[in-house]
Amino acid sequence: MQQKAPRRTRERILELSLRLFNEFGEPNITTTVIADEMNISPGNLYYHFRNKDDIVNSIFVQFEAEIERMLTVPAGRRSNMEDVWLYLHLMFELIWKYRFFYRDLNDLLSRNRKLELHFKAILAHKIKVARQLCEDLRSEGSLEAGDAQIGAMATNMVVVATYWLSYEYVRNPRKYSEQQAIADALARGCYQVLSMLGPYLRGETLALFQRLSDDFLAKLPPEAP
Repeated sequence: MQQKAPRRTRERILELSLRLFNEFGEPNITTTVIADEMNISPGNLYYHFRNKDDIVNSIFVQFEAEIERMLTVPAGRRSNMEDVWLYLHLMFELIWKYRFFYRDLNDLLSRNRKLELHFKAILAHKIKVARQLCEDLRSEGSLEAGDAQIGAMATNMVVVATYWLSYEYVRNPRKYSEQQAIADALARGCYQVLSMLGPYLRGETLALFQRLSDDFLAKLPPEAP
């Protein structure tokens, strides 16, 4: 059996840095900490990355590539409610994978011009996709809303999704790293975003939304006060 080639040091640095940034927050992690965790010298780390911002930017390139692939609506047909449901679940999984960008967003953007410009473009793209999903539902008669209402819904959906993890962290910071607690938090976020469409849905799509919602809510534990 052919053995896998060992991962390059650069890839291992990025993987470890992402984990440390996610667990402890990007502002709390230095290149010295990363080098120590990697069991390499700082000089070896600087051979691959000029500084911490270089590491952050390289992780962002990975994040941007993944989210661009995800922000593609089905081609050749209109989106339906199941597409929206799946899209939101995948979005929240990706947000969790790169959660330090969202948790430390204001701090990162205040000192990193590249992230500021690119993240702004990502938000605009998310709103565009959310608007298109709503317009597809309207075109098939499943959603009853005007252009202004759809515009507001699309923006609100992106705002809630972007800051949902921060909200969950404030609610229960001591359970923020517990796997089941986070799975429940992400599921609640997905439902919270989707629920914005509920009052505007009609016909079979409304019935499907209600069934999906009921099944989903039945699986969630009662929310702690």
